[in-house]
Amino acid sequence: MSSTTPPYDQPTIPMPSVPPTPKLPASPVSRTQDNSPRPTPKSRRFKRGNMVGTNFGSALEALWANRLRSLLTTLGIFIGVAAVVAALTLTQGASAAINSRISSLGSNTITISPGAASTGGAFGAAGSTQSLTVQDASALEKVPHVSGVSPIISIGAQVVYGSQNWNTRIQGVNAAYQNILGWQMAEGTWFSTGDVSGGTSVAVIGQTVADNLFSASGADPIGQRIRIRDQIFRVVGLLQTKGGSSTQDDVVYIPYTTALTRLKNTPYIDGIEVQVDDTNNVNLAQQQITSVLERQHHLPPGTPDDFRTISSQQLLQTAQQFTQILTFLLVGIAGISLTVGGIGIMNIMLVSVTERTREIGIRMSVGARRRDIRNQFLIEALTLSFIGGIIGMLMGMLIGLGMTAAFQLPFVVTPTSLLMPFIVSGIIGVVFGLYPAVRAARLDPIVALRSE
Repeated sequence: MSSTTPPYDQPTIPMPSVPPTPKLPASPVSRTQDNSPRPTPKSRRFKRGNMVGTNFGSALEALWANRLRSLLTTLGIFIGVAAVVAALTLTQGASAAINSRISSLGSNTITISPGAASTGGAFGAAGSTQSLTVQDASALEKVPHVSGVSPIISIGAQVVYGSQNWNTRIQGVNAAYQNILGWQMAEGTWFSTGDVSGGTSVAVIGQTVADNLFSASGADPIGQRIRIRDQIFRVVGLLQTKGGSSTQDDVVYIPYTTALTRLKNTPYIDGIEVQVDDTNNVNLAQQQITSVLERQHHLPPGTPDDFRTISSQQLLQTAQQFTQILTFLLVGIAGISLTVGGIGIMNIMLVSVTERTREIGIRMSVGARRRDIRNQFLIEALTLSFIGGIIGMLMGMLIGLGMTAAFQLPFVVTPTSLLMPFIVSGIIGVVFGLYPAVRAARLDPIVALRSE
C-alpha cells in the first residue's frame, strides 16, 4: 500500500496595510478683483538703478587702480575745456564792454565820420581824408527829427597839474554834447554856449583824469588850472563815472572852437555826433542827413560819399557780429585740443579692454550680460570726461578772470559758460568711449577666459 505524503501547508503571513497618501489641500491661489489668478511675485527683481551703481563703483575702482594713467588721460579734456571756458569768458567780457560803450551813446544817436580817400579807383581807410567842417554840423541842425548836433575834435595829449601828468584823450565839443551822450555832472557845470562861441579855455574832466591828477594832492579839481600842451585851461566841471569801461571816464572835454584854434589849427573836424528825437526816426533821419551832406559837399549823383554815417544800433549789431566771429574762432581752436583729448580717452579705454579681457570673460561666465560690460566701460569713459570737464571749468574761470582783469574788461559768467563743460564732456565721453565699450561687450567669453 502506497503511502501518500500529505502536502505541507505554509502559514500565510498577512501584509501590513499601507494607508493611502493623504491629499494635501491645494494652496489658495491669490486672485484679483475680477477672479483672475494674480501672478506670483518674484523674490528677486532686477533693479536698473542698482546695476548702474554697481557699474559706477567698478568704474571708479578701475580708474583708481590706474590713477596716474587716468590723470594723464584727463589732461586733454582738462586743457580743452579750460581753453573753451577762458575764450568764452574773454569774448563775453569784451562784448559787454563794447555794448556798454555803445549804449552810453544812446539808442538814438548817429555818428558821422570822414570817408575814405579815393586814388585811382582804390579807396583808403575810413577817415583817411578830411571832409567834414563846422558848416556841415550847422547844416544838420535844420534836419527834421534832429534834436542835437555837436562837432567833434579828437586829440591825444598829455595833461599836467603841478608835478602830476596824465596822457589822455582831448575832445573838442559844443554845449549840446552833454545831452547827446547823457553825461551827468559830479561837480561843477558843463561849459556854456558862450564859452564855445568865445573860444574860452575851460575844461570838463572825467573821473579817471581827476584821480590821476588830483588824488595825490587831495585838491578839489573845480577851479584848478591844468596844462594841455602849452595851453592853460581852467577846470569847470567833473563828470560822474559811467563805469563799464574805464576809457569812458578817461577824457577831457573842451569847447571845439578852442580846440580848433589853440590845439589843432585846422578848418576840418574829426566827426559829428547827432541826436535824433525818437528811436523810430533814426533810419529816416540818417537818410536825410546823407542827402544834406551830399549837397554840402557838392557830390554829383552816383559819386561815392566822402563821409560815413552809422547809427548806434548799427554799431551794436557790428560789435555783436565781431564778438560772435571771435568767439567761434577761439572756441574752434580750443576744440582741437578737445578732439585730441577725446582720442586719448579712446586709446586708453582700448588698452584697458585688452588688459582686462580675462576679467570680462569671468564676468560673462557668472551671468553678466553684454550690455553690463558695455555700460561699465562707457561709465569709465564718461567719468574721465566729467572729471576733466569740472577741473577745466574751474581753471578756465580763473584764466578768464585773469585775462579780463589784465585787459580791464568786465568778468561775465553766463549759464553757457557753466553748462558748456558738462555738455562737451558728456559728448566726448560718449563719442570716444562707445567704441571701446562695444568692443568689450562683443568679446567671446570662452576666448576671453583663455586669455592670460
